[in-house]
Amino acid sequence: MNRAAKQGAVPHPSTRRAFLAQCTAGAWVATLKHATLRATDVQSSLQPPVFRTDHAGLQSQYDAALRGLRANVVKVFRFGQPVLIEGGGYPGIWLECGPQEGLVYGALDLGIARANHEVFFDLQREDGYLPCFVHHGELGSAQIQMVVPIAATAHELFEQIHDEAFAIKAYTACSRWDEWLTRYRNTRGTGLCEAFCGFDTGHDNSPRFKDLPWKCPNNDARICPRAPGLPFLAPDLSATVFGGRSALAKMARALGKAAEAGQWEERAEAIREAILARCFDRQDECFYDVDTNNRFVRIKGDALTRVVGEHVVDQKLFDRLYARHLHNPKEFWAPYPFPSIALNDPAFDHSLPQNSWGGASQALTALRAPRWMEHYGKPAPLADLMERWVKALLASGVFRQQINPWTGASSTGDWYSPAMLVLFDFVGRLYGIRVGREAVEWNCRLPEAAKSVDYSLPTSRGRARLHTTAAGTELRLGDRRVAQVEGVARLTTRLDGHALSLTGTSPQVSAVRVRCADGRHLEAVLQPDTVVALPQ
Repeated sequence: MNRAAKQGAVPHPSTRRAFLAQCTAGAWVATLKHATLRATDVQSSLQPPVFRTDHAGLQSQYDAALRGLRANVVKVFRFGQPVLIEGGGYPGIWLECGPQEGLVYGALDLGIARANHEVFFDLQREDGYLPCFVHHGELGSAQIQMVVPIAATAHELFEQIHDEAFAIKAYTACSRWDEWLTRYRNTRGTGLCEAFCGFDTGHDNSPRFKDLPWKCPNNDARICPRAPGLPFLAPDLSATVFGGRSALAKMARALGKAAEAGQWEERAEAIREAILARCFDRQDECFYDVDTNNRFVRIKGDALTRVVGEHVVDQKLFDRLYARHLHNPKEFWAPYPFPSIALNDPAFDHSLPQNSWGGASQALTALRAPRWMEHYGKPAPLADLMERWVKALLASGVFRQQINPWTGASSTGDWYSPAMLVLFDFVGRLYGIRVGREAVEWNCRLPEAAKSVDYSLPTSRGRARLHTTAAGTELRLGDRRVAQVEGVARLTTRLDGHALSLTGTSPQVSAVRVRCADGRHLEAVLQPDTVVALPQ
């Protein structure tokens, strides 16, 4: 993030991805005329989850996160509705992260989730450019600064609000944004998205852009600075375009634009192939920038997580990347993952200065991790990562931008929205309930040093309640018990509470026993990431 600018039985992986698709991306309805919600669904979406635990420190920090997030909901320049700003000394909202942050905050307020998208749509320039940030008093135009595609988060938000006007606005704005990127950020004719400056990727103070300009001349993101090696062919920016086009294809299909959907799918596949052909070093098995001499900029950074974050690679390649880099304790699987530069890379900045993507583990990277770790069938390592981040946030007692990847010590600002969202989102994913379009995810585990946890939220079938103690977890839906679970696991049910499967979410082998209210039961020794179907 540019602080200077801001202050101015293991099944196929597709089976393991099924619930994530239901909970987040989902399948857009065939036509919007059928995309309506029952009144109970709309009402339930407006009521936030409730978390209670006897772990005083965790409860206090969780409550503080909610207060801090509410305090960061303010109005910004030339937009009439309040939005969730970045906080932590950053008085605005950024294209890089604001839409995703709004989406996560949507569990508390769907209106803010929508506003965090429409602030960019409504302030889009006539030529299609989306402002890279919106402060209290200005719009940013000196870089593109994108990571998680706004089209993808808009797509996910539509699955929750089912509003035709929002869908049309999102599709139109994101299509025009893709056209702008194609026109101005493909100067080398490769079909990839180019990085002109350091702020384009939000990698402040990263060795990736050492001795190169941080923003474009004249605050114009259409102009590439005159500097050796620029523009870079950027694998992460190109992955963002890929993810955006994939989402646009789904939007087009939902709007009844079948021909356009096919075109978006073709364009997405074309840039995916170009990323693999030009930015992937098969010897290192890593993605790098490519300079104007067609040489790799060999710095192993968190751009790798952004490429997998948009699901550019298939499962086979992901498994290799994961084993060699992402889950390697010498590289990215630090005690507090994921460092912004691999621990063993010579470019790693061991001084860990403020606001540095030169080594520190960033809250933004942690917040994005569920988007790809669930997709590629890694719920157990994700749970491990989330517990480590919760531990670091409790130890610090504050909500700062980055942490030391070895110690968890935090730095840079306070009341930083992504850090507060990390705690809010991770508590729900670790100890709570998540409701998708077709299924409910019940996460059965107890926080370290806690004796009990209660988590509840409304659904169209009644209030879902989860109560966990050392003896196990009781799951209730409305006025009836769904199941009793002993051991650490995730139980997935239909919306009506009918149990479907168990997932191993512990990093260790876990003995689990399930007793369903309908008389079914299962005892299993769950390996990490394993999914076991319950007898039907």
